[in-house]
Amino acid sequence: MNAGTVDDLFIRELRDDRIGLVDATGREYDYHWLCTTSWKAGNFLRHMGVREGVTVGVVGDDPLALLAFFGTTLLEGTTCFEPPTDLTEAADFRALVAPVDTLESYELPRGAQRVGYGSPPDAPDVHHFDAGLWSENPSFPPFSTEPETAILTDGDRTVTHRDVLAAGRAVIEEFGLESDERVVVRAPLSDSRTVVAGVIAPLLARAPIVLSDTDREAEIPAERGAYAVSSESVPEPNRIDLDAVSAP
Repeated sequence: MNAGTVDDLFIRELRDDRIGLVDATGREYDYHWLCTTSWKAGNFLRHMGVREGVTVGVVGDDPLALLAFFGTTLLEGTTCFEPPTDLTEAADFRALVAPVDTLESYELPRGAQRVGYGSPPDAPDVHHFDAGLWSENPSFPPFSTEPETAILTDGDRTVTHRDVLAAGRAVIEEFGLESDERVVVRAPLSDSRTVVAGVIAPLLARAPIVLSDTDREAEIPAERGAYAVSSESVPEPNRIDLDAVSAP
């Protein structure tokens, strides 16, 4: 796909009924849902002050965690998956999106927002991502992100939209990924190579992202091109070895 930034993977013209995401329970979401709900996530996080130049911490690996990443990306913010628990010195840190029952484990800088997902939060200063997401406007202003805008950080190193798209295209070429092939994510999203191979590459190929669950891995069909992203050996016929993924 001819995308200049990751935002281009969520344009209105790409909304259709092809499967774009499968959660750990096997529930399927199409690209229409994925695009529209990512716009909602961006609109919600805008209220939290997310914009270019700020960082959002995201904890977890389920669809809501991915939506937080996509929403941050649409706002030109930078995502840090699985950030450290002590963030008090992170001057550009704007919001933490995490399961409600883990939020108290994190110390945030002054002014940063806590956004919980899952069960409704009890604390009045915690925003509920689930509720806010579904009530948001399902449209989004036109994108104007520059390719050199930061998209991911691990706290030490930051990579750009240009970086992850180039690395994602290299994954597609190296492993022959096509739109009718599934990418099963088993490695942590805190590794930028996992985001590239397990999220960006399938988005570029218009293939399904499959969020794995070790309790149901045997149920994932080994049809042609059932790829897996993993830091360990996996049983599928094709494996995207992280060591073979160019680090962006």
